[in-house]
Amino acid sequence: MKQRHRRQRILILSLLSFSLFAPIVWLSPKLKTLNSIGLYEVREDLASVKYRTDDFKLNAIEQKRAEDLKGPKLIVLNENEFSSVVSRSSDENPDSNQSKVAQDVSKLLATNDSETNDEGKDGYQIQQKKMPIRSRKQEQFNQEAGRHHRNSQSQSHRVKDKKLKKISYQLSRAKAYLSLASPSTHPELEKELRMRIKEGELAVGKASKDSELPRSASQKIRSMEVLLAKANHAFTDCFEIAETLRAMANDTEEQVQVEKNEESYLIQLAGRTTPKGLHCLSIRLTTEYLLLQPEERQFPNQHKLQDLDFYHYAVFSDEILACAVVVNSTTASAKEPEKIVFHVVTDSLNLPAISMWFLLNPPGKATIDVQSIENFEWLSTEYSSALKEQKSNDPRYTSALSHLRFYLADIFPALDKIVLFDHDVVVQRDLTGLWSVNLNGKVHAAVETCHESEASFHSMHLFMNILDQFSAKRLNASVCTWAFGMNFFNLQEWRRQNLTNLYGDYLQLGLKRPLWKTKSLPLGWITFYNQTVALEKSWHAFGLGHNSGLSQGDIEHAAVIHFDGIMKPWLEIGIAEYKGYWSKHVQYDHPYLQECNIHE
Repeated sequence: MKQRHRRQRILILSLLSFSLFAPIVWLSPKLKTLNSIGLYEVREDLASVKYRTDDFKLNAIEQKRAEDLKGPKLIVLNENEFSSVVSRSSDENPDSNQSKVAQDVSKLLATNDSETNDEGKDGYQIQQKKMPIRSRKQEQFNQEAGRHHRNSQSQSHRVKDKKLKKISYQLSRAKAYLSLASPSTHPELEKELRMRIKEGELAVGKASKDSELPRSASQKIRSMEVLLAKANHAFTDCFEIAETLRAMANDTEEQVQVEKNEESYLIQLAGRTTPKGLHCLSIRLTTEYLLLQPEERQFPNQHKLQDLDFYHYAVFSDEILACAVVVNSTTASAKEPEKIVFHVVTDSLNLPAISMWFLLNPPGKATIDVQSIENFEWLSTEYSSALKEQKSNDPRYTSALSHLRFYLADIFPALDKIVLFDHDVVVQRDLTGLWSVNLNGKVHAAVETCHESEASFHSMHLFMNILDQFSAKRLNASVCTWAFGMNFFNLQEWRRQNLTNLYGDYLQLGLKRPLWKTKSLPLGWITFYNQTVALEKSWHAFGLGHNSGLSQGDIEHAAVIHFDGIMKPWLEIGIAEYKGYWSKHVQYDHPYLQECNIHE
């Protein structure tokens, strides 16, 4: 019995010993493997930290050395490249990891030292080999991304426009069917048509505000198409439907015409209205001018005003910044600005402001003089009353400043030649060549506007009443027309032919019979009829105030560009793509312009 218990005890102890030591023996090889891997990873992390620290120090040292030499920035091994080196080394032989990385770093340092001693030439080559590859790829990626974005945008716009046209067409059909519907015949169809029309109009209105259609637009289009198919079966009288659609089309055309007329009126109104900023500037300058003493209001070099050895330019205007741009661009483009004399003529209301502007901002070496039209005592009151009798709501054509150009010979009696500018021009090239133009005994030189292929085309018969007996005898409708804006005049010949009196006769005759439309351009055509020499087209480019399709090459190569038309560059309605040619001559950092909130 005792022997039996002893055997049982030994068996139990043996099983307990086996269960205790067997797992240890079985797991010991794996634990050894895991231990070696962990130690290696810890050792690798320590090495990467060490080399990362060395990398930062190396970058700082090389950057300081490059700044001292003022050469190109050196390229050193960055953190990613260290990691790649450590990774490659560990894959080949983990034990020799540190030694190989150290060798690579020492080689790199030696290379950078030699590059620094050679004044950065090799460093520049490394940049040319390594850096542009990435930059070119990035640039190509950016270009492709931008191209894809533009294509996707244009495609989305096309899809949107297509859907809008589809909805508009469906709305027109639905309204036509609704006008034919009778409450007693198709009440449910009428109710559904009204609901679908309301949904369609809301979708179109939201698209006009948010620049995109709702996501449910496609579903609404399909639903409306199904409803219109039902209505087509319900209303079979094609004649009634056609008449209704025709009436709707006529109403729409009338509405469009009304809106066009309203738009034209608002544009004309905006062109005749002085912006708040310019009004503020005028008041500010006028106040400062009135505080000056009489001797402080005098411009320098007044002895040059009648000197025939100088180049004389004139501009008639009541716009401060417009005059400033004409003067600034002319003097900036001139080869000899000290030989330029500018004559500015305005009205008594704007004389203080314009005078004060040029007193504060003299045009460099050029000479300037500002006069008021009220100073010309010979300008009779009969002339002013004759202008007021012209039936025009546009003050540009009834203003005395607009017609003052026909009195040039009387305004400047001591001068022989002069260039007259409109106040909406910008000079881009030296104009001294105009004084050598051979007029062949004629009075005037200008760029012609008689080419039908050009946007600036003007035909005589469009502005003159050729059917009138006087016009038929005096004028030839096929004669080439020309433009105001930049005109060269021989004042001696003007006086000899007494063109001022001829202008007065035509003006009085035009008040008695409709010889031309209410503008000063047709009056100029008949006053200088057969007295004009054609200049090359490159002297004068016009249309920047009404035409947005001009060639950039023609604008860039023109000596003078002209913002003729209602959309002047100093107004909000000016054509944006042309404003830069004008605004670069404006001193927007001037304190008075800043105070009046006048900006580009």
